[in-house]
Amino acid sequence: MSKKKDNNAEEKEEKDLEKDSLESAESENQTENADNSEKSEAETDGISDQLKKKDEKIASLRDQLLRNMAEYDNYRKRTSRERIELEPEISAKIVTEFLTVADSLERALAADCSDENYKKGVQMIYDSFMETMNKLGVEQIPTEGDFDPSVHQAVQQVPGADGQESGQIAATFQKGYKIGNRVLRFAMVAVVA
Repeated sequence: MSKKKDNNAEEKEEKDLEKDSLESAESENQTENADNSEKSEAETDGISDQLKKKDEKIASLRDQLLRNMAEYDNYRKRTSRERIELEPEISAKIVTEFLTVADSLERALAADCSDENYKKGVQMIYDSFMETMNKLGVEQIPTEGDFDPSVHQAVQQVPGADGQESGQIAATFQKGYKIGNRVLRFAMVAVVA
């Protein structure tokens, strides 16, 4: 019986040891689970912070992109508007340079020439040139009637002939030209005094 008691006592000790080891294992598991849940919560907090930072960065980059797109659109519109505004000025400057050609052709037409074919050729060139100028919107300033200081330049005053009143144009020295309302060259005229 003493063997039985010893065996029972040993078995009881073994069961107690197993129970203790199970309890300590459970306790360790709970501690580990608590640690893991703390780590998991810390990791989740870290990830959510990173996500917030990424979202802020995305929002910042999106805002910057929209601003750049708006700035580029404004630049494109501004340069287009400037180009449209500069076009008449550029055309006027170029056409002004060609007005001396028109003057030279007019002088060639006014000169005495015995060769009719030559004179006819010069006339054709002049007509073609003036037709091209008209296509560009160039108009000749009229020099009949009253003197208008906005389009005429008086270079001489002359006494009036029969039927001419003071302030009327008596003669034209150089033709004037304009594009729309812009004067390219004033007409040089003599005015009745």
